[in-house]
Parts: sequence; structure tokens; C-alpha cells
Amino acid sequence: MTQPLTNAPRLTTDRLVLRGPSQEDLAEHVRFVTSSPQLAAQDELGDRDDAWFSMLIGIGHWQWHGYGFFTLQEHDTPTPLGRVGILNHDSWPQPELAWHLYEDAIGKGFATEAATAVRDWAAQAHGLTHLVSYIDNKNTASQGVATRLGATTDGTRAPHEPDAEIWVHPKVAA
Repeated sequence: MTQPLTNAPRLTTDRLVLRGPSQEDLAEHVRFVTSSPQLAAQDELGDRDDAWFSMLIGIGHWQWHGYGFFTLQEHDTPTPLGRVGILNHDSWPQPELAWHLYEDAIGKGFATEAATAVRDWAAQAHGLTHLVSYIDNKNTASQGVATRLGATTDGTRAPHEPDAEIWVHPKVAA
């Protein structure tokens, strides 16, 4: 594997390694963005350029904020399972705990496990103790992850994404 493209720390859980993105992650990310059934169901499929830009946005978050998307993989297996991390675009009201799992990783508890590790790291490393997730109102799988993480929603919509509800995570100690 080439050098990570960010200064992201390496986090581990019982089953997972969360690491900074690398150039080798792009192929799987392109496949996800251009053909994912989850994205298709939300009418959010993109093309190769969209995948490229979203990868660069994730890398840019690390440079700008000191946090961003981690690439998720199982121990001793280099295949990316998805991305989990903290995003905070310039116009967003607050940082988001976000996850995008690739098809082979869905339904195994990886999103919840990785998001818990990222949430705890963000609180300790950056003092981000109050996070939200912006989840499409039709994305029941991500809503389930948010619920398992203790987040709740009252149906309020994100100002930057009208189809996304704001899920508020419980405050975590720094």
C-alpha cells in the first residue's frame, strides 16, 4: 500500500482498522459511487468524477480540520469496506458523523463499530462532543445505525440537504 494521503491516525476496534485514505482506495470508491444499490435507491449515483471529487473532499477535510473520512477494513484484509468519519463543509451548521459502507460490509455491524470509534476519537482528539448525522429520510439502514449509536431525530431537515433529517447524537465526554 502507498503512503496514506492524510495525517489520519490509525484506529482499531475488535474487528476493524480505520486508517487514512490511500490511492488504492479510489477504485473501490469509484465502484461504490457509480453503482451502489444504496445510492441508486436515493437517486444519488454519480460518475467517476463525482467519486474523485468526494475522495478529494475527504482528504481535504484532514488538511483543513484535522479530521475527515477514515477508510475502513477488517484486520489483515486490505480490501476497503467503506468510509466512516467526521465531515464539516464550510456552509454546514456543525460537524457530521458520517458513514458509507460498501455492499459487502452491510449488515455486519461494521458501521456502528467504526462510528463509535470515530465518535470517541473525535471527542478526545478534537473536543467534538456534540455531533449530528444528516441522513436521507428514505435511508432506513443509516437510520438504524444512528439509532444504535443513540442518536435521535425529530424530523427536522438539514438546511443544506432538504431530503436529509438531522440526527442528533448524545454528547460524549472529551
